[in-house]
Amino acid sequence: MSFLRNASRITRMSTPFRRGMASAKPLPKTPVDPKAAGPMLRYQNNLPKLPVPALSATLQKYLKSVRPLLNDAEYQKTEQAVKDFESPGGLGLELQERLLARANDPSIVNWMEEWWLDQAYMGYRDPVVIYVSYFFLYKDDKLRKLPAQRAAAIATAALEFKKEVVNKTLSVEMAKGEPMCMDSYKYMFNNCRIPKKPSDYEAIFDPVQNNHLVVLRKNKFYVVDTVHQGQQLSTSEFQAQFQKIIDEAGSDKGIPIGVLTSDNRDKWTEYRETLITADPQNAKVLEKIESSDFIICLEDQTPFTRDESSRACWHGDGRNRFFDKPLQFLVFDNGKAGFMGEHSCMDGTATCRLNEYVCDGLNRNLIEHGSPEIRSDLPSPHEIKFSVNDKIMGQVQSAAENFDQLINKHELTVLSYQSYGKSLIKKFKCSPDGYAQMVIQLAYYKMFGTSRPTYESAQTRKFQRGRTETARTVTTESVAFVKAMEDPHTSNETKIAAFRQALKAQGEYMADAVNGHGVDRHFFGLKNSLKSNEEKPALFTDPANAYSSHWYLSTSQLSSEHFDGYGWGQVVNDGFGCAYMIKNNALQFNVASVKDLEVHGTQYINGTHHFKQALEDAANDIRDLMNTETPSEAKL
Repeated sequence: MSFLRNASRITRMSTPFRRGMASAKPLPKTPVDPKAAGPMLRYQNNLPKLPVPALSATLQKYLKSVRPLLNDAEYQKTEQAVKDFESPGGLGLELQERLLARANDPSIVNWMEEWWLDQAYMGYRDPVVIYVSYFFLYKDDKLRKLPAQRAAAIATAALEFKKEVVNKTLSVEMAKGEPMCMDSYKYMFNNCRIPKKPSDYEAIFDPVQNNHLVVLRKNKFYVVDTVHQGQQLSTSEFQAQFQKIIDEAGSDKGIPIGVLTSDNRDKWTEYRETLITADPQNAKVLEKIESSDFIICLEDQTPFTRDESSRACWHGDGRNRFFDKPLQFLVFDNGKAGFMGEHSCMDGTATCRLNEYVCDGLNRNLIEHGSPEIRSDLPSPHEIKFSVNDKIMGQVQSAAENFDQLINKHELTVLSYQSYGKSLIKKFKCSPDGYAQMVIQLAYYKMFGTSRPTYESAQTRKFQRGRTETARTVTTESVAFVKAMEDPHTSNETKIAAFRQALKAQGEYMADAVNGHGVDRHFFGLKNSLKSNEEKPALFTDPANAYSSHWYLSTSQLSSEHFDGYGWGQVVNDGFGCAYMIKNNALQFNVASVKDLEVHGTQYINGTHHFKQALEDAANDIRDLMNTETPSEAKL
């Protein structure tokens, strides 16, 4: 499980972050709903529903996707399983009919939504940190180097975004001229994931009635009201409040109740019940945290390198966080800052937009900071304290030990590749996303001598409450390309032709995926349409089915010129999580895996860093190759 499951590419999405930026364009085909609650939702009820692809088309796509992963005998077995599945009178046709009936049920908005939320997120019991949570690392703010100062500016900008969400005036995101689903923004502010057996749930609090932040410092929780006497605090007032918290928290660390949220979900459920049973006041403290607009973590760390800063954002020391909140803004003692998200209900495109709004707005001075004067009657922040007993202390210690063990098993490193980026890739007349995917494929082949199943996230937000689909990157064409690249006897012309064929195949699959015509979510729906007393068909028990969705590479792109990092953990322990950004003149890859990962019986000591080097070599090789066919002015 990782952020990869529901992050999404936004390279082709037109998102006007500021009012007045949109130029005159043809109107969308999707009609406007005159009864919509606000401009943000004006297309919402008229968006198309997530389709159920034709069964035969999905099965042929599946066979095409597994062909480069299997030997001839394995492929023949899979071919037979597909034939049996779609044979007249077979179970496949029945499952398809059941799924179509669910999709056409007028009471169900999206046939996948409930199943996906439970099975991919809420019912998932491993810790959210590492396995579900994700982070953005911001570039340094040269104007705001003091932690209270930077946190205050971030808070003001984020609250401006909240106003647009609550008032439903946020501009609708568009892709290729058509609107995207905006429903998930309701899960952004004043929300929290709540642990429960066997499946967690999302608590939504009134964003109008709840106007407070929770600030963590030295593991202690403080409440800062965002409104005083009907007026929102200015940036200067927020800075004064945050500085008071830093001063009051001092150097002594509090009992790290927040680390309880980092543990296995069933354990956290038990810990939470223990807290509430110990003292009814603890339930009120929890609700104050859970109902907050968002959390600001004032961290006492001072990460310096990109790797250190990325790891600090990814998980920190686990104590000064509350991992169930969808929005945690992180500010370190040296002024570095970032964001951590828990995104069970919300995909990466939404929080990327929020963080882009914050960073871009502050960078270009588009945020109203209010009066520099600080009101004399402004109430001081107040600490909210948990009542603890020996049992709770033992659980805190256990959770902290579990967190440390989990973190110590993992490695993260960042390749910040400054040689070129989107500008040059476009001169090569290549899709930037497809190009980056082939860099990853070539890097993997360089390191392992083979190609293995790869996930790229594709967004399906053009549909009502759409989430994601899998784009299967490994194709017959991609395998031919990486083999050609590593063959010194193959001509450049042949390599370039193979590269362009691989890009074409990747682009075609991605286009199908964003239109709801991928393999994986359709199979997910068919599997969920099985009745409990029915035997799984051979298609789903065939080893090729499990292998082809064992994501040795889990990849996804979100890009911002304002971010210096973005990432999440691997999906499987013999694979990598590879988050990447495509900037105008740079590429960035965040590589996460277990330390010294073992793949098919071979251990790769320092493997995370080896893959980082392979990515750099692959990016160099493809650039050098493509420079052989471009005009001289495109060369570096």
